[in-house]
Amino acid sequence: MDDDLVVSGSLVIPAAELRERFSRSSGPGGQGVNTADSRVELSFDVANSRAVPDRLRSRLLERLADRLVDGVLTIAASEYRAQLANRMAARGRLVALLRAAAAPPPPPRRPTKPSRGARERRLADKRRRSGIKRDRRAGTDD
Repeated sequence: MDDDLVVSGSLVIPAAELRERFSRSSGPGGQGVNTADSRVELSFDVANSRAVPDRLRSRLLERLADRLVDGVLTIAASEYRAQLANRMAARGRLVALLRAAAAPPPPPRRPTKPSRGARERRLADKRRRSGIKRDRRAGTDD
């Protein structure tokens, strides 16, 4: 369970930089729901991590700004009855979140103009639609 998390080729989070807290979970569990600490809170300090390269750190901090508290990203998982399953779910979500935030920005859009045929089709559709509406108006004046 103490494996490093591989987010991308340039970002591997050592297990030592992850902090897990366990607490009682709401939801299914029957009689064991009051005794098992199956809810998992997984925390990762993005701002002070030595595993995050400096070129990625600013991008992660910017894109995850609304989810960070003092530079720490926290993910809670309580959908499963078993603590181990919740630990795996939390780690999976952390990897997915960091992978999405670390992705390079898309290339800038190159502006294009509609083709002549596209403009003509659009105008023809507008004329057709206008005619349908005009015919409806003419038919209601009985």
